[in-house]
Amino acid sequence: MRRRRSVEVFSLSFLDCICCGFGAIILLLVLTEIGRPAVLEKSRKNLDGQVRELTEKLHAIQGETTALSRELEGSRATLEQERQNLARLAGELSALHGEYATSTRDASTTNRVEGELVAAYQKLSAQMQRLLAQRARRPATEAIGGIPVDSEYIIFVVDTSDSMTENHWDANLAIVDEILGFYPHVLGLQILNDQGVYMFEDSKGKWLTDSPEERAEIRKRAKHWAAFSQSNPVPGMEEAIRTYWAPDKRISVFVLGDEFTGKSIQAALDAITALNKPGPDGRRVVRIHAIGFPEGPGMSPDTNIRFSALMRLVCSQNNGTFVGLKN
Repeated sequence: MRRRRSVEVFSLSFLDCICCGFGAIILLLVLTEIGRPAVLEKSRKNLDGQVRELTEKLHAIQGETTALSRELEGSRATLEQERQNLARLAGELSALHGEYATSTRDASTTNRVEGELVAAYQKLSAQMQRLLAQRARRPATEAIGGIPVDSEYIIFVVDTSDSMTENHWDANLAIVDEILGFYPHVLGLQILNDQGVYMFEDSKGKWLTDSPEERAEIRKRAKHWAAFSQSNPVPGMEEAIRTYWAPDKRISVFVLGDEFTGKSIQAALDAITALNKPGPDGRRVVRIHAIGFPEGPGMSPDTNIRFSALMRLVCSQNNGTFVGLKN
């Protein structure tokens, strides 16, 4: 029997085949790496060219943007200048319209204005003559206890508290009637109480027309007038001055009362002074006079004294006269 020869796996032939395979792989790798640098170089050159091109475009765009910005600023400045010119021209056009309207007023307008001036002058002359005639008829004193009676509008501010209505009302009505007697005719009348409540409720802000019938109605209503009162004449004086103050009117306010229950005399003086502003001649437009009644039975003398002190100062500061009555 023949004996088989043993076979070696890692023989020289096997090692030759393995080495050839590895050599082929290495050769492939070498050949591949030789082509890649050329491709990479070409790609790098293309990218550099694109970057330079984009950079140039960016610089061009930036230059155009700067130029456009300057042009826009110039346009804005020009627009603002044109707006100013337009506003100026509009003002000149308005002035020209006014001059044209003034220049086109015809003789009829001038005649109408002249007629109004003549009528106003005649009315003023007639009023002056009436005042002079009244002055000629007045007694030498021209006053009630030294009170000037040169006003054309009269306002009564009457305390309607219990101390007045129960103790002094008849005397109060007589004094009101006597004051009216020294003004045969005035251009306007008004009467309210110390709180600013009007005897004629619907006449607030208006003047009552002076007539014998109106005076009779005042006397009639005054007999039974019982409006709420706090024995403080300041609100009534403030209402009278605030509502009827007018620089072209000669107004007198007559305050009739017996008490002042307010907190501060100085505060009351300041309030009246602030409202009664001076007229063109430097004198306060509204004269304020006062008639002070004595204290009644059971009445505190303090509030009576304070009324006298307050009204003396008010009258002194507002071209008026204070008259204090005795029992």
